[in-house]
Amino acid sequence: MKPAATPLLLVPFKEVRHDQPDDCLHYELVAVRGEEMNWTIPAHRHEGLHQIQYLERGHIRGTLDGLPVQADAPALLLIAPGSVHGFTHSRDTRGHQVTIPAATLKQLLTGMQLTDAGLSGSFVQGDLAPPVRGECALLFQMLAREFHGHGAARVSALLATTTLLAVLLLRLQRDHARKAQAPGARDALVQRYLALVEQHFREQRGLPYYAQALGVTPDHLSRTCRNAVRQSALKLLHERMMLEARRLLAYTPMSVVEIAENLGYQDPAYFSRFFLRDAGQSPSRYRQQVAQGIQIAR
Repeated sequence: MKPAATPLLLVPFKEVRHDQPDDCLHYELVAVRGEEMNWTIPAHRHEGLHQIQYLERGHIRGTLDGLPVQADAPALLLIAPGSVHGFTHSRDTRGHQVTIPAATLKQLLTGMQLTDAGLSGSFVQGDLAPPVRGECALLFQMLAREFHGHGAARVSALLATTTLLAVLLLRLQRDHARKAQAPGARDALVQRYLALVEQHFREQRGLPYYAQALGVTPDHLSRTCRNAVRQSALKLLHERMMLEARRLLAYTPMSVVEIAENLGYQDPAYFSRFFLRDAGQSPSRYRQQVAQGIQIAR
């Protein structure tokens, strides 16, 4: 029997802040944490934070929301808030990472033709083309200089550079999705719906709420989702709630009652029935199987 899963490490912003009180983000070399943790970062999540990592040299492997990932440098990683991730880097790994509050990043990108849904999911992109490598290297050099410096308008420079970096990564993510998905999966309405779900899935709002917010009928929303991704709008909503439930069961010591409350369920028994219907087993049984290595914690 494998040992029980380690309780999930929640990393608040204060643990990654620079010592200057006006800092809006945190920059550091990947080697800082790598050497400190013997190049293996245990599974954890960042609440309310986005993290962007650029590897110039080396190799990374690990899990991202329970799924195996690996990439050879040069590579870019976007770790979204709440995404459970744990990585092992090769000892020759060299690179950079920046951590920024999700609310700040969202505000920086407001008004651009990049959907919020692009920020809600983690992303790994290896085998970067030479022009992209050059751009990443330049942007992170600028971040490092501004972060450790004391120049005028330092915070503005940090935010502007991070905006360019985020736009670069989201363009790569969009291009990757276009190649990997059927054309219908890129439907703008579906992407707007997924963005709303990400914001409100803990509030137990019904499909009519999302449809009204998007200016369509529930039937139209569900039909569009079926045409685009072969799943109903309600199923997509339930999948997001189940993902969070599995994360909390696998990686935190929270009780089933506490998890139910976290997901907006006033009745823990109703949550347990919802989980059983979707997963085919009770929350407690799922947690036991993850601890024994029988289930993959997605």
